[in-house]
Amino acid sequence: MSVPAYPHPHFLSRERTVVGIGFNRWLVPPAALAIHLCIGMAYGFSVFWLPLSRAVGITEPLACPADMGFVQSLFATGCDWQISMLGWMYTLFFVLLGSSAAIWGGWLEHAGPRKAGLVSAACWCGGLVVSAAGVYLHQIWMLWLGSGVIGGIGLGLGYISPVSTLIKWFPDRRGMATGMAIMGFGGGAMIGAPLADLLMRRFASPTSVGVWETFLAMAAIYFVFMVAGALSYRVPREGWKPAGWTAPAAAANRMVTHRHVHLDVAWKTPQFWLIWGALCLNVSAGIGVIGMASPMLQEMFGGQLIGVAAGFSELTAAQKGQIAAIAAGFTGLLSLCNIGGRFAWASFSDRIGRKMTYAVFFVLGFALYAAAPWAAHSGSVALFVLFFCIILSMYGGGFSTVPAYLADMFGTHMVGAIHGRLLTAWATAGVLGPVLVNYLREYQIAAGIPRSAAYDQTMYILAGLLVAGFLCNLLVRPVAERHHMSDEEVARKQGTSAAAVARRESEVHADFEDFVEEGKDGAMPLPQAAGKVASLRTTPPALVAFAWAAVGIPLAWGVWITLQKAVALFH
Repeated sequence: MSVPAYPHPHFLSRERTVVGIGFNRWLVPPAALAIHLCIGMAYGFSVFWLPLSRAVGITEPLACPADMGFVQSLFATGCDWQISMLGWMYTLFFVLLGSSAAIWGGWLEHAGPRKAGLVSAACWCGGLVVSAAGVYLHQIWMLWLGSGVIGGIGLGLGYISPVSTLIKWFPDRRGMATGMAIMGFGGGAMIGAPLADLLMRRFASPTSVGVWETFLAMAAIYFVFMVAGALSYRVPREGWKPAGWTAPAAAANRMVTHRHVHLDVAWKTPQFWLIWGALCLNVSAGIGVIGMASPMLQEMFGGQLIGVAAGFSELTAAQKGQIAAIAAGFTGLLSLCNIGGRFAWASFSDRIGRKMTYAVFFVLGFALYAAAPWAAHSGSVALFVLFFCIILSMYGGGFSTVPAYLADMFGTHMVGAIHGRLLTAWATAGVLGPVLVNYLREYQIAAGIPRSAAYDQTMYILAGLLVAGFLCNLLVRPVAERHHMSDEEVARKQGTSAAAVARRESEVHADFEDFVEEGKDGAMPLPQAAGKVASLRTTPPALVAFAWAAVGIPLAWGVWITLQKAVALFH
C-alpha cells in the first residue's frame, strides 16, 4: 500500500507531536501539570536555607571570619554560608525564569512543547545535580550557577512550554486550560517542601545535614516526571476544534481576535506593554506579601495569636516558637489560595472576559490592601487572614489568566512566545515587590514605629500600585488591524505542520485499507479490523485516568499536609 512521500520529522520535532482525529485533549493538562508541579518547587526552596546555613557546623552554624572578603567567601570551605547569600538563588530563579522565557519563547513555538519540555527537565534537574555537588564541595557559586542560573532557565522553558498547546486544545475554555497547568506551578512547593523535609531527615547524619543527597534524589524523581510530561505533549492539527463547538462571531466580542499577530510586532504594540504593566503591578503587590507573610502575621498580632496580651517584642522565646508555628499555617493557607485562585479565577475569566477579570483584581485588591491595617488594629485575625487569602487568590489568578488575555489580544499562533516576553514583568516584580515591602518595614522600625504598625504604610503603597494597574488594564483596546498577520503568512508558517498531519492521516488511511483487505481475505474478521483502526484513532480512557492519577495523588498529598499545618491558625 503506497503512502504519499512527506519528509519524516525527527522524534523531538513539533511535527511529530501533531495528532489528528480521536486524541483525547484531557491527556494534555496532566502532562503540563507533571512539569509545573516539579519546577514549582522553586517557591519552596526556603526549606533548604536553615540546613544549608549549618552545612559545615552540622548542629550550629560555623561563622566565617569577620575580615573575610566576598570573593573569598565564594570559595571558603571551612565556614557556613549566611542565609542572605543562599537567598540569591531565589532571586535568580525568577529573574532567569522571565529572561529565559523571553529569549527562547520564539524558539519554543518552532521547536514544539516536547523539545522545550525535555530541555526544561535537563536544566532543572541538571541544576539540582550541580547544586548537590556545590553542597558536597561547599562552593556557594555552584549553587547559584546550578539551581539559580541553569535551573532558572529550566523554569522559564518549563513554565511556558504548555501555554500555547493548551490554548489550542481548549479554544472554548482558554482560561480554564491555562489555569489547570499554571495551578501546578503554585502547587509545586506544597509537594516539594514536605518531600524535601522527609528526605533531609532520612539522609541526615553526624557528618551531613542531608541536603546534597536530597538534591540528587529530587533531581531523579523530578526527571522521571518531567520527561514523562514532555513526551506526553501533543499538538492539535491546524483547524482542529472541539466537537460541537463553534467559534463566536468576530463581532460578538471585539476583545477576542480571530486573527494572529507575530511576536516581533506584538511586543511593540501598546496592548502588550499595558498588559505587561498590569501583570507587573499585580505581581509586585502579591509577591512582596508572600515573602513576608510569616513575620507580618507575627509582628502585627504578636501574643494575640496565642491568647497573650503582649506585643511581638515582649514574647519569650517559647512563645515566639508557638506563634511561628501558627504563622507557618498562615503561609500554607496562602499557598492553597494561590493555587486555587489560579484555576478558579482563570475559569471565571472564560465567563466575564479577561479585561473584566483583571479589573476585579485591581478594584477588590485595592479595597482589601487599604482595609488590611484596620483589620489588624481591630484585632480580627480571622478577617485579616480572609483578606489576604483573597488577595493571594488574585495573585495566582493574574498568572493563569494572562496567557488567555494574550491569546484574546494577539491570537493563538505565537502566544507562547509572546507570553515568554511578557514574563519579564514577573522578573521585574520579583525584585520590586520584595524590596518595597522589606525596606519599608525596616525603615518604619528604624524610625521607632511599633512592629504592629510597621506594615500600615506598606499596605497603602501596595494599594496605590493596584490603582496604577487598574489604569493600565482600563486602557487596553483591541489590536489595530494593521498589526495582524495575513492569511498567507499564517499558512506559510503552518505549512510544515500541515504536511506532517497529512502524512499521518495518509498512514492511518493506508492501515485502514490494509485491515479491510485482511478482513476480506479472512486473515482478520472485519469487526476486529474495524476495532484495530479505532484503536489507532482514539485515546484509551484508562490512559487518561492514569495520567490524572499520577499528578493528582501527589497534589492531594501536598494539599493534605498543608491543611494540617493551617489548622493551627484557628486554634
